[in-house]
Amino acid sequence: MNRLVVVGNGMVGHHFVIQFMQNLKAQKNAADWQVTVIGEEHYPAYDRVHLSEYFDNDADHLALTSAEEYDQLGIHFIMGDAVTGINRKTQQVTTASGQSFNYDKLVLGTGSYPFVPPVPGHEQEHCFVYRTLDDLDAIRNSAQGAKTGVVIGGGLLGLEAANALKQLGLEAHVIEFAPRLMPVQVDEDGGELLKRLIEETDVQVHTGYATTLIEAGESSRYRMTFKDHDPLETDMVVFSAGIRPRDQLARECGLDVHERGGVIINDQCQTSDENIYAIGEVALWQNKIYGLVAPGYRMAETAASDIFSIEANFTGADMSTKLKLLGIDVGSIGDAHAQTEGAEIYQYYDGTKKTYRKMVVSADGKKLLGAVLVGDNSYYDTLLQYSLNAIELPAEPQSLILPSTDSAPALGADMLPDTATICSCLNVTKGDVIAAVDNGCCTAADVSDCTGAGSGCGGCAQLLKDTVNAELAKRGVEVNNHLCEHFSYSREELTHIILTKQIKTYAQLLAEHGQGLGCEICKPTVGGILAATWNEHVLNEEHVSLQDTNDTFLANMQKDGTYSVVPRIAGGEITPDALIKIGEVAKEFKLYTKITGGQRIDLFGAQLHQLPLIWQQLVDAGFETGQAYGKSVRTVKSCVGSTWCRYGVQDSVGMAIHIEDRYKGIRAPHKVKFAVSGCTRECAEAQSKDFGVIATENGWNLYVCGNGGMKPRHADLFATDLDDDTLIKYIDRIFMFYIRTGERLQRTARWLENLEGGLDYLKSVVIDDHLGINADLEVQMERLLNTFQCEWATTLRDEEKLKRFRTFVNAADSDDNIVFVQERGQIRPARTDEKEQLIAVSNAG
Repeated sequence: MNRLVVVGNGMVGHHFVIQFMQNLKAQKNAADWQVTVIGEEHYPAYDRVHLSEYFDNDADHLALTSAEEYDQLGIHFIMGDAVTGINRKTQQVTTASGQSFNYDKLVLGTGSYPFVPPVPGHEQEHCFVYRTLDDLDAIRNSAQGAKTGVVIGGGLLGLEAANALKQLGLEAHVIEFAPRLMPVQVDEDGGELLKRLIEETDVQVHTGYATTLIEAGESSRYRMTFKDHDPLETDMVVFSAGIRPRDQLARECGLDVHERGGVIINDQCQTSDENIYAIGEVALWQNKIYGLVAPGYRMAETAASDIFSIEANFTGADMSTKLKLLGIDVGSIGDAHAQTEGAEIYQYYDGTKKTYRKMVVSADGKKLLGAVLVGDNSYYDTLLQYSLNAIELPAEPQSLILPSTDSAPALGADMLPDTATICSCLNVTKGDVIAAVDNGCCTAADVSDCTGAGSGCGGCAQLLKDTVNAELAKRGVEVNNHLCEHFSYSREELTHIILTKQIKTYAQLLAEHGQGLGCEICKPTVGGILAATWNEHVLNEEHVSLQDTNDTFLANMQKDGTYSVVPRIAGGEITPDALIKIGEVAKEFKLYTKITGGQRIDLFGAQLHQLPLIWQQLVDAGFETGQAYGKSVRTVKSCVGSTWCRYGVQDSVGMAIHIEDRYKGIRAPHKVKFAVSGCTRECAEAQSKDFGVIATENGWNLYVCGNGGMKPRHADLFATDLDDDTLIKYIDRIFMFYIRTGERLQRTARWLENLEGGLDYLKSVVIDDHLGINADLEVQMERLLNTFQCEWATTLRDEEKLKRFRTFVNAADSDDNIVFVQERGQIRPARTDEKEQLIAVSNAG
């Protein structure tokens, strides 16, 4: 049995574990290895790149794995215990808790620690670093009652920290020793524009400041003094002034360590001890320490291969960066500072649009060496591919950064070589994408699931989509957005046509804008659009043939041919009398009852002819259809809120009922779920819903586009501390924008992921009225609200509609082939063997 010990469970350490386990599986000798992972923090690996999102969500939102996942992989996982020593002679590590583990191979992924300048006063109570979740917890606690926060360090992480302070409601300042922000990534002109843009977000920037002292303040906790500048009062100081490799373990056990820090490794990521590897920010390769995650991933992959004698070499990594800091685009590629001998520079600056672009090209003008982008990253993907793949530049290279002109050549996915890197984070090449398509992937989402491309920083999403579409087109797969062969339009385009031309039937739409007879794709899709636009009853004669089985019978068909009955229970609130009525109906019709995750009661086992009888009793008792059968609003889950819960800060039940009553019956591209929590403890699990509302002391936080299901997605925070009217106004607009632009059977999660510009774009549409359509969206929503009808109540009043609810066309009998057995005091469908036995006994009798 070989023993592998991994010290450190950060992003790189975790990536190594995954790569190692994949290689182990491929080698088919899993039983030959015992894997132990030791992490110092009390959390499994999490995403440090998006650390500031912790304030809006929780640790689970950033988690890359879990103890359960490691357990399923057969990994011995230890959290919250630091390795304190390595004995290379006995090949054993010891931990702070006194545990010891032997190894045959040891991987050091201990990362780095934040550098804190030795400024007098830096060790005081409200002085922090910005590195871990525990650091953020401490910062959040310190922000209670504070007004001002200062970040020392104007690099990438420092600006992230400033964003975090701003999110906590503090007046944020950034102190940078260098004359500009992000001095590694951007040049002087870019840094000047970046400073201007960041100051427009109400973050104060002070460049060229050397901090000399942190002492007790007069109006705030502290007073910071600087060389040659006026002092600044602050309640908190966050240091983000660079990193240093955590190489203490390596030093103490005698591994070769550079005099300026960093465990020296070779091309296989081995240290001076061939059985010990070092990866990530603790490792020094050719006198370089990489401070980005992507090079660490490449090291992890190299080490995971070398242990199995799979040929692999670490040959350096691309340090290009594409970021959005405080909502501002920043891009940096290759030799951004033109340090290559003979390099030439092209620059473009637009003061009105606040964008800056710079290209660094080779002396002969044929190769792109580097680039800087500030304010607009739309040029990044093209420039990066020119740089990474040494593609020869056009005759007029400057055309690549000038505003759109005919002379700017497009660098399509077809022009990229198979070795071109599509996703730098996960090291996915165009060749990997091609292989995924060859193996059956038909969409960018499929390829992402298969290769991991796009699941890191997400910056390659558009390039990935373009590459996948280009490959599909090569294979004769038509890539278009047509709904089906009968309509050469997307769902969004058909919605626009129906609205602008006031079309109210499928027949009219097909006659004027389609061809053929229609199919099982376009009929229910158009039926859904018509319902979401004009809200006419789906069983009206002109609409009923468009509906699928569930909509046709206003009930979900079950596996045995029976149907479910689902009355609406808004917000999960129900009176004892209503509960008793449901119980009486269930007993009378011998139905199975189940309380669902959406906080309502489903009744199963009804035959078709029983549905009107059951619903008549329910409607008479005041119930409405829960519309569980439709692509429409389903449920609004809630906790008990401030009415009963001692932690609640708002009336979550009241808001949930208000939301459910407002949006009930509205149809959409797919089902839509809501939830409302009365405090941040989040008992209603609102962040897993299409629309999640969480109470705060000052109102409501709105989350959007989450879902559970096969591909869960955590909802994104859309807006904070909203009053009731603004909350509803934003939901109205987002919901209607989704109804208009979502694709067929597309949940809000996938809709947002595919929305160009993502959450920021959605905010610009809904909050800033970027498209100028909000008034129109609100008019359409108002029309739907004013035309609501309970589809079952209407059906019960219409003899023609009721004729549809017969088990047999020519008889009023029930279906004898539907057989139930008793289980736990209720009915359930009989299995095939049980049914055969019961029928046999019946016939024998």
